[in-house]
Amino acid sequence: MNSKSLSGKKIAVLATEGFEYSELTEPKRMLEEAGAKVEVIAPGDAKEIKGWNVSDWGDAVKVDRPLSQAKPDDYEALLLPGGVMNPDKLRLKKEAISFVRAFGDANKPIAAICHGPWTLIDAGCVKGHTMTSWPSLQKDLENAGAHWEDREVIRDGNLVTSRKPDDIPAFGKAFIELLAA
Repeated sequence: MNSKSLSGKKIAVLATEGFEYSELTEPKRMLEEAGAKVEVIAPGDAKEIKGWNVSDWGDAVKVDRPLSQAKPDDYEALLLPGGVMNPDKLRLKKEAISFVRAFGDANKPIAAICHGPWTLIDAGCVKGHTMTSWPSLQKDLENAGAHWEDREVIRDGNLVTSRKPDDIPAFGKAFIELLAA
């Protein structure tokens, strides 16, 4: 794929404290290498957020824009990294759910990995979709009207989902292919 295939595309990454480090940093790197401009957006006024790296706190990631100043119309797509703490905190924030819902309502591409689909459930963006996630979300997704499958990556329309950090290469590739189409 052309290294500038996503040139001019602006992608939002919505995350907060406790995101799974590799699930934010690796897809972000892949998107940027494909030419996209990627902004990390977080609730509150933090200048950086700390990720969880497998079994302990990882490095901090710079926040490019507070959620209160981010407008879904300014972005072509949304990336939702997982980690247990990150989506659990985001789903309690009305402004985060509204931000995610705006992407779903506009049928913009959304990629969610691991526990990231929890936020999609609260935003009402999963009903009728075939999806994957971390296995513990299977019943949550099914109860919200999604069809769950245990696969490395699933693309259903403008929605790309994966299960875990090991799936990141396939996840990033599927999201980039969707955005380049």
